[in-house]
Amino acid sequence: MHLIIAEKHIAAKRIASILAPDKPKNVRVSGVDTYEYGTDANKTISMGLSGHIVGVDFPKSYNNWQKVDAKLLIDAEIISTPTHVKIISALKKLGKEATKITIATDYDREGELIGAEALDIIRKVNPDVPFDRVHYSAITPKAINDAFSNPTTVDFNLADAGHSRQVIDLIWGAALTRYVSISAGRLGNMFLSVGRVQSPTLALIVDREKKRDAFIPQPYWEIFATLSDKDKDKDKETFLTQHKTKRFQDKQEADSVMAKVSTIKNAVVSSVVKSTKIDKVPTPFNTTEFITAASSIGLSPANAMRIAETLYTSGFISYPRTDNTVYPESVEMRSHIELFKVGGPFKQYAEQLLKKAELIPTRGKKETTDHPPIFPASLAKQSELKEDEWKVYELIVRRFFATFADPAEWETMRVKFDINGEEFKVNGARLIVPGWRWYYPYNAPEDRLLPVLQEGDSLTVDKTEIVDKETTPPSRYGQGRLIRIMEELGLGTKATRHDIIGKLYSRAYVHGNPIQPTRTAYAVVEALEEYANTITKPDMTSKLEEDMDKIAEGNIKEDDVIKESRKMLDSVFEDLEKNKEDISESLRTGLREDKVVGTCQKCGSQLMIRRSKRGSRFIGCEGYPDCNFSLPLPKSGQVIVTDKLCEEHGLYHVRIITPGRRPWDLGCPNCNFIEWQASQEAERAKRPKTPRPKSISDIAGVGKVTAQKLADAGIIKVDDFIETDAFELSKKTGITVKKIKGWQDAAL
Repeated sequence: MHLIIAEKHIAAKRIASILAPDKPKNVRVSGVDTYEYGTDANKTISMGLSGHIVGVDFPKSYNNWQKVDAKLLIDAEIISTPTHVKIISALKKLGKEATKITIATDYDREGELIGAEALDIIRKVNPDVPFDRVHYSAITPKAINDAFSNPTTVDFNLADAGHSRQVIDLIWGAALTRYVSISAGRLGNMFLSVGRVQSPTLALIVDREKKRDAFIPQPYWEIFATLSDKDKDKDKETFLTQHKTKRFQDKQEADSVMAKVSTIKNAVVSSVVKSTKIDKVPTPFNTTEFITAASSIGLSPANAMRIAETLYTSGFISYPRTDNTVYPESVEMRSHIELFKVGGPFKQYAEQLLKKAELIPTRGKKETTDHPPIFPASLAKQSELKEDEWKVYELIVRRFFATFADPAEWETMRVKFDINGEEFKVNGARLIVPGWRWYYPYNAPEDRLLPVLQEGDSLTVDKTEIVDKETTPPSRYGQGRLIRIMEELGLGTKATRHDIIGKLYSRAYVHGNPIQPTRTAYAVVEALEEYANTITKPDMTSKLEEDMDKIAEGNIKEDDVIKESRKMLDSVFEDLEKNKEDISESLRTGLREDKVVGTCQKCGSQLMIRRSKRGSRFIGCEGYPDCNFSLPLPKSGQVIVTDKLCEEHGLYHVRIITPGRRPWDLGCPNCNFIEWQASQEAERAKRPKTPRPKSISDIAGVGKVTAQKLADAGIIKVDDFIETDAFELSKKTGITVKKIKGWQDAAL
């Protein structure tokens, strides 16, 4: 029996459907779907894994964070642990019967390691089974048939490189996370994640925000003049010009110029310079370029890669994890373009390209041999894809077409005007040859059209104005831009960068896009930068990335790189241990700031995010018990205090982050609570009126024990109960404020 092992279930199913002469039979083995075809004497079974089916971990004796020192994890034993018991069981059962194994996982470090893990499990039950490896960049009939016709061998060096990353990331992440979390007193679900790639990336974001915090706006002034053709009364063309001094730093100088031009009604064209600008054809998509483009159309890196992975396993696009920006000669591009001639929204574009005698694509700076750039592998119909899937597919198709197109051309015009001796300027541009922009219209600059102008022409000055402005701080990083910077600094890989950014969001270190760090992020980065700054710099982690590349090339042994990484981490811990108390104080102080929501309007103390004895969260006053002001918070989700301030209540807006859901911008907690109360009041008004309770025990939910507690607190009559302050009554009775308010509402 020939056993084919793919990385995922859908890939195994598609491979079987391509290779089988008839429809393959679905057979469950140990609870896992497999796809079988052929006769008993010549049977083939295709099965999918679920990514990694084994992981790396420490022995259970290291699990207790309080009892086992974080530093002991640096040199701890690393063990393999099963993560998908049913798949492993199916592998063993089928592997024992197999006469040949073909590894058909994705061709990259992770894919090679996943394949090697599966092979290792099989060889324990069938040591001498022959095996081979197939490489493909798209799950299409041609690509799969070509791959199985030209099998190669498993690259164990590449698998070792993937395994070394798992081990190094485990050791660094676990040791540093445990140390920092214990130092900060943040355990359980609120632990502070620290990592080899994650922390330098977070430092980039925090350092950028610090530059914004330190930025002092400087005033400047701009002077504009609106001009029109004086010979036209109707349909006259107006356009805006700006003084040649774009930014006046001196207000007196700006006022002086304004005084000269403000009463003048005539402008003379002093110069007209026309030229042509060539708009270069874009290069093919690699992962970073794709993520950047997807970000510009509203898709996060994680979402873009998830969708691209779905399109790949469905056979619609090529493998989306690639550094390559040069199409290999082995890929017949004309035939791929011809796929789109049959009809659909891309037909006219394909037909136009195919008119070219030669199809010569652009070439980017990066050329690799593992996978081609991302391109459409087959024709998809809009009706068979979800909205976001079609959005990504269309982006990839259009980029693919654009790489074969001609440059775009713009006609530009730079015009100067004289207004009472002061020079004003305007630039115009008009797309005269659409070229590649016809195929790929994303982020296209708009035409800036000007009327026909010649030197010496006289125009009417309709309006002059001076505009007060201020310099702006450096912009925050968008996710696409951050991934590009990570690539430049050697932080992470094409397959991991978007996941790293995703972790920063899930750990509530950052929020929003562009990316904004929380006070927790400040606290962690500031403590590490001051006392162990090698963790926050890209140098060490990029050195490890280079070493992992050398493992893949067969130039270094995996054990040597892991050993070296342990030494690096040892030196980091020396710095941490020297400054243990300072780090703890720095972290705890910084984390406390992340809980401050604003100032209490009742007493002037700080309002903080707090937890009750029962674990529920609320915003409470530091002046308690003298001040009992509080506001409710949602039961679940991470609470993020943003920098947006409510002018009415002096509270910062709050955002709730829940994994797997869109962030909820709750806004000002006080405004939100008032709005909620109003909605409850409106809801009550709609309900049929019920008789008002005559006694405390008639209120729904109030039993004899509760009624006695209220009586002991002096509450006998319903009117007294309704008028009593819920916070004060809560202190006297021990009943929660929420319950008391609910009963008061019910009694109205």
